Amino acid sequence: MIETQTAPIKTSTGRVLRPEEMVLNMGPQHPSTHGVLRLELVVDGEIVVDVIPHIGYLHRCFEKHAEHMTNYQQVIPYCDRMDYLASMNMDWAYALAVEKLLGLQVPDRVEYIRVIMAELQRIASHLIALGTYGLDVGAFTPFLFCFRDREGILDLFENTCGARLLYNYIWVGGLSHDLPSGFIDKARAFCRYFRPNIKELNDLLTYNEIFIKRTANVGVLPAEAAIAYGCSGPMLRGSGVDWDLRRDDPYSIYKKFQWQPQIGRGEMGTTGDCWDRYMVRVREMEQSLDIIEQALGGIPPGDVQSAVPRRIRPNAGDVYVRSESPRGEIGFYVISDGSATPYRVKARSPAFVNLSVCPEICKGYMIADVVAIVGSIDIVLGEVDR
Repeated sequence: MIETQTAPIKTSTGRVLRPEEMVLNMGPQHPSTHGVLRLELVVDGEIVVDVIPHIGYLHRCFEKHAEHMTNYQQVIPYCDRMDYLASMNMDWAYALAVEKLLGLQVPDRVEYIRVIMAELQRIASHLIALGTYGLDVGAFTPFLFCFRDREGILDLFENTCGARLLYNYIWVGGLSHDLPSGFIDKARAFCRYFRPNIKELNDLLTYNEIFIKRTANVGVLPAEAAIAYGCSGPMLRGSGVDWDLRRDDPYSIYKKFQWQPQIGRGEMGTTGDCWDRYMVRVREMEQSLDIIEQALGGIPPGDVQSAVPRRIRPNAGDVYVRSESPRGEIGFYVISDGSATPYRVKARSPAFVNLSVCPEICKGYMIADVVAIVGSIDIVLGEVDR
């Protein structure tokens, strides 16, 4: 009798599986991967032994597109499409980089409007993150409530620049449009309307016993690991690290406003768990409301296009500028060779870096916990893949 030997089963990284292990694919078409992300799970029964993220399904050649535009200003619509849930923040970060390359100072009115739009966008982005996170763990109603409130912000954006998702609003040196008549009153009305709704979200989801059991003490990311991986934004602050670029590496006029970065406190479990990351986003919305209301009260008159250059041709050189997007540190490294087209545009994606920690915080948990952990990272694949 001839004995046959089967070849050892390996993962995509070459790891040989033990007899009790198997590979389970989650995605790329899966409702809980928040986009076209494939997670290769190595499991022992229901226990996750390893996670291997596979990205690139949404690659759009952003950096190569940027290098082949006719001028610097034409890159902004491509920035819109990186993190398409935080387009204002993407546009602003790129504009800051080119303005630094040009040594350009924008008018105070532009600075105030940029802050208002960026913080409204932060709230809108967090509402999607929180609402879909509720769906991930089985809560449907909070999803509807979050999207209901987000519509108020999208209405403000549409009244301002005509778009609800991809704005091309923040330009190098200024803005595409000034604020429309009645915007300040409408924005104040939204702030008054939305603030009590945060308590409604907390009553529905945040302090729900089932939600706490699904998220507390799950996916714990220690502060040391978060720093070592280069995490940023709510992912880093959720681990108890008090770091926010708006305060600690200030840009624009954030230093004029009274507000406080929010960090994970381990209230329901261990500091750095899924619940902490979720709660940081809830509390950041309250801080964004504070910033918006202060900015609306101090916005000066002026022309939002007086500093927009007709011709952008910076001297040869390079800059790196970073800012705080809803997902963390978005950075742009721009190289100029002295021509009207950028020689190189490199984007530093916070969601890409935050996703890299996934194998670290999924091991030892159940398969169902992977859904909660990935949702707590809050990724947008357009930014991850670029």
